[in-house]
Amino acid sequence: MSSVFSQRPFKGWSRRQFLGWGAAGVGLVATSTAVGSRLSAQAPARIPPLPVDYRPPSQLPFDPMAVLRDFDYGTLKRENGRTVREFEVTATSTPLQLNSALSFVSWNLNGRVPGPTLRARAGEWVRVIFHNQDGHSHSLHFHGIHPAEMDGVQPVRHDQTRVYEFEASPFGVHPYHCHIAPVTRHISKGLYGLFIVDPPQPRPAADELVLVMGGYDLKGEDRNSIYAFNGIPNYYRDHPIAIYQNQRVRVYLLNMIEFDAAITFHIHANLFRLYRTGRTLTPSEESDVVTMGTAERHILEFAYPYPGQYMFHPHQDAIAENGCMGLFDVLPS
Repeated sequence: MSSVFSQRPFKGWSRRQFLGWGAAGVGLVATSTAVGSRLSAQAPARIPPLPVDYRPPSQLPFDPMAVLRDFDYGTLKRENGRTVREFEVTATSTPLQLNSALSFVSWNLNGRVPGPTLRARAGEWVRVIFHNQDGHSHSLHFHGIHPAEMDGVQPVRHDQTRVYEFEASPFGVHPYHCHIAPVTRHISKGLYGLFIVDPPQPRPAADELVLVMGGYDLKGEDRNSIYAFNGIPNYYRDHPIAIYQNQRVRVYLLNMIEFDAAITFHIHANLFRLYRTGRTLTPSEESDVVTMGTAERHILEFAYPYPGQYMFHPHQDAIAENGCMGLFDVLPS
C-alpha cells in the first residue's frame, strides 16, 4: 500500500496504547487548499466531516477543532491601484477552562489562543489593524522582513489602535506575538499566532493543519505548569484529529513555549518531510522528530499508509504528559 510520497512504512515500530479513549473520527467540513493550490493529477484534499454528535466546547470562547483548519485571508481592497490584504486583530482578556478543574485568565487575540492564523501571498501588501481592548499595553511584532517603524515593539495602550503595514515577505511560516516587556509573560498568557506567507508557486494540495505548541505559567514562577496544542491541554488526545489514509497532510507547526529551552515534536509510526521555516518548496530532510527552540516553526508533510490512531507529542515525556498530547485518527480512504 503506497502513500502519496511512495515511501515504504517502517516495520518494527510500536506505539503506546491509550485505553478508554473514544475512536470516533473528527474533522471539519472545510477546504484546506490555499489560493491556487493543486496536486498534480490528483483531486483537491478531502477533509473528514465532523461526527453529527460533535459539539464545540461550551465552556470555551473558541473551538480548538476549528482552529486546526481556520485560515484568515483577511479582506482584499483596491487602493490607489494597489491591492491591500487587510486584517483586524483585537487584544482582550478571556477566561479559558484548561481542564475540568483549572481556569486561566488569558491575554489573547480575537478571543482565542493561539490568535488567528493570518495568511497572505508573497509580495502582497498587508495591513493589520490592531485594537487593544485589554487593560494592559500590548503590541504585535511580526517575524519576517519589514521597516523598523512596523516592527511592533512600541506599546499600544488600552483602547488604542495601531496599524501595521508591510509587504508580505519572505514566503514561509512566521510567528507574530506581543513584544511588550516582560515578553515571556505576555506570550505565556496567550498573545501569539501564526502568519503564513504562501510562495508565488503554490504548494501541492493537502489537508492543511495548524499546530501551535504553548505553555502556561500558572503560578508566576517563570516555569510552565501545563502545556497545550492550540491553546487547550489534551484536546486532540480526547478529540483525535481525523485525516484520510494515503492523503498528503501539511502541518504548519510553531513552538511558542516560553521557559523551556527546546521542545521536540514527534509523530508515531511514520516519517514526515521537513520544510524548515517553510522557506523552501523542497524538503530539507525526513524524520519522525524535530527539535525546536521558542518561535521556531516548520512545515511538515506526511501521509499515513495504514488506518488507525497514531500519537503525536513532544518527546519530552513530562511535557507530553502535562497536556501536549494528541492523536491522528487515520480513516480508510
